[in-house]
Amino acid sequence: MRTKNILPFEATHPGVLIGDELEVRKEITQKDLAKEMGVKPSFLNEIIKGKRPLTADNAIILESILGIPANYWMRFQAQYEIDKARIKEKNIERIKNIETWKIIKELVPIKYFKKLKYLTDSIDKDIKIIMKIYNVTGIDELISSAARKNSAFYRKSSKLQIDEKNMFAWSSIATYEASKQKVNRFIPDKIDQLCIQLNNVFYKNEHTLLNTKKVLNQFGIKFVTIQKFEKTPIDGFSFWLDNNPAIAMTLRHNRIDYFAFTLMHEIGHIVLHLSKNKNAEFIDLNKNNKKDIVEKEADYFAQTKLISKEIWNEVITKHIPLNDNKLFTLGKQFGINPAILLGRINHEINNYAIKTKIDKRLK
Repeated sequence: MRTKNILPFEATHPGVLIGDELEVRKEITQKDLAKEMGVKPSFLNEIIKGKRPLTADNAIILESILGIPANYWMRFQAQYEIDKARIKEKNIERIKNIETWKIIKELVPIKYFKKLKYLTDSIDKDIKIIMKIYNVTGIDELISSAARKNSAFYRKSSKLQIDEKNMFAWSSIATYEASKQKVNRFIPDKIDQLCIQLNNVFYKNEHTLLNTKKVLNQFGIKFVTIQKFEKTPIDGFSFWLDNNPAIAMTLRHNRIDYFAFTLMHEIGHIVLHLSKNKNAEFIDLNKNNKKDIVEKEADYFAQTKLISKEIWNEVITKHIPLNDNKLFTLGKQFGINPAILLGRINHEINNYAIKTKIDKRLK
């Protein structure tokens, strides 16, 4: 009996068994068997070659001649018909998958999915993986979703060089990876505590990504980092997923000040905007100089949570001009990473070429 759910590469016709029996039974030829069956040799030859089905009448006669039960012959014929139908169905499905994959390759940057090891050696499995990552049920939904997203990306910035396909892929992967995280319940009233703990992580700047994720997850925020794709000038992405807010970042710049500000900016979106509209999404693009009101609000949130207004006023009124020694001293005094203080100064005077020995690397 054939193992359940195992589909052979090729359906086997019962005529094959007749041929095998004739080869083993040297005393009877194909012509002799046809004569005993009362059929023309050409008729029997068509059965042996699988061109003609084996009927119940044939099965009864073969049982009498070869001693092989008629019900065996009929089960063999029935299994052949079933296998042939299933192989045909499988081929139809394979062709459908090939056509679907052609469309997917137009909408999805396959090279990045391979690089991130999402894809396998099976088109059928890869289609299911792509649909799961993009959170769609079929190719038509993927097409419409891509068109909708691409329009949104264009409105976001028509001046930057962006690849809509890569942008859509990056944001979809961000959502997919965030969906796999289990975090605590998000409590908006604890944002101040969250920011204090994050500033402590930034100040120490040791295993910063890991410690940042731990703190955010503890306060109910999902956090993922995804490598930058070509022509995807994304710094941060904040959105709501099920019952929790989520943040994704590219780490385009390996600097603690850039990382800290971008993260606080996304937290600003969560507090100020996403909490009021959980259907919104905020993709923040690098060098997006013409900022709308919500981006300016998120910027201000980030500035004041990293360096309070009181501390900043004291810095600019009592410690200008600043140098590395003063920045280290002030950083220690206020618990702020000196690179973050320097980054704020660079931003305020719009000069990022100030000579310094302060280590800005994200560690």
